[in-house]
Amino acid sequence: MNEPIIKKYPTEIFCKPFTDKSDDAKTALEQQYCSFLKGTCTKPRKSEPHIKVGVCSLGYKGSFTDDFLPVIICPQRFREDVVFETIRSKYLSHWTNIEWVSEVTIGVGGNIDYVAVTKNDEGEITDFLCVEFQAGGTTGSPWQAVLDYKEHGKFLSDTYPYGINWANEFMKTMMQQVYKKGKIIEYWHHKIIFIVQDIAIDYLKHAVDTNDLRTQDNNDPIHFCTFKMKWNETKWELEFNEIVSTDLDGINRILGGSHSDNYPSVEDFKKSILRKGKIDGVFQ
Repeated sequence: MNEPIIKKYPTEIFCKPFTDKSDDAKTALEQQYCSFLKGTCTKPRKSEPHIKVGVCSLGYKGSFTDDFLPVIICPQRFREDVVFETIRSKYLSHWTNIEWVSEVTIGVGGNIDYVAVTKNDEGEITDFLCVEFQAGGTTGSPWQAVLDYKEHGKFLSDTYPYGINWANEFMKTMMQQVYKKGKIIEYWHHKIIFIVQDIAIDYLKHAVDTNDLRTQDNNDPIHFCTFKMKWNETKWELEFNEIVSTDLDGINRILGGSHSDNYPSVEDFKKSILRKGKIDGVFQ
């Protein structure tokens, strides 16, 4: 199967590429089945919770991307074997045994998506590693695209009315979690790994001060392990991209916004005031 052409519509519905017309794809659509969860999709419509949206990723072209790319909008999409295998090889190769526990409370820091643990012969935990998944989110909704696909077996438009809320998901939601949980993890002298798509880090580098993000340093408590979406004959699969890391000072720089080199000048701001004033009718 040739790699599908991506436009502004869902790229995967119930874990299948939109070009997949197999019986398995039809069954997944009818049964609202998520192969990553091995059960029913957990992304409901707000107005009709029994109906699942089923969109794992969708096409989008941001100001910092050259082409339309599949953007992951469901954290369950990261539940591929390659993610856990990458964590094992990059962080846990010295462990003799590994067990995974999900949704573990970290007290005032909330819950951790996954914790890898190793135990001694007495069953006591001798080490652990915290792992979080972070997907993108939408403004608007791709639901009409899903309805068209269900009814017609295809999309009726190359463009549907949704956007990617980069700032909310990766600056507000993720970075607040990174800071809150990272403080606890650093206090414990352990590590926390955030699993994200490569374009999430691309967005941050475009929008804020990421100068303290560096190539994986095992002395850092906070790591971002990134994966890209790659077409593999019949479907999109995750492929390891890179690991970057930092400490709480680096996260503070990110939360502080863009680097001063990107600030507008006072004169540019004055021009913006004048332009807006004319639009609002304040300046005649």
